[in-house]
Amino acid sequence: MNTPNRTDFRFSERLRVRWSEVDAQKVVFNAHYLSYFDTAIAGYWRALALPYEATLAALDGDLFVRKASLEYRSSARYDDLLDVGIRCRRIGNSSISFDAVAWRGATTVVAGELVYVFTDAAGQVPRPVPAALRTALERYEAGAPAVEVKVGRWAELGRDAQAIRS
Repeated sequence: MNTPNRTDFRFSERLRVRWSEVDAQKVVFNAHYLSYFDTAIAGYWRALALPYEATLAALDGDLFVRKASLEYRSSARYDDLLDVGIRCRRIGNSSISFDAVAWRGATTVVAGELVYVFTDAAGQVPRPVPAALRTALERYEAGAPAVEVKVGRWAELGRDAQAIRS
């Protein structure tokens, strides 16, 4: 697995290593890195301005982890500040692949890949990634703003603005 550069990531979330995450070797216990990545994925959804639960309900779907792989490069220790980068690398027919990296300063601590499968909400059967979600992810990763603010008359913008007001 190649280590992506920080500049390859539009989104990162800063986390501090807590005492409860350190093992007898005085380093972060390996399983906690998946928790760090999960926390950063939640932040990624906020950066997209797509509340996770409401967005998936509106799409009548859900996302399930299909694959999670980690490659350890260094160790994080109690009270370290980690920057956890997340980026959408690929959108397949029903899957979405993310790269995740945790850095301590300039040092890569762990790099990983997370693959999610989009499914119908009830039966957990894979479905194609909805076009609206695909577009939102692609636009965000291309640098487009997650939200756009327009000022205008209610007669022009009211239909779209009503959802925000309610």
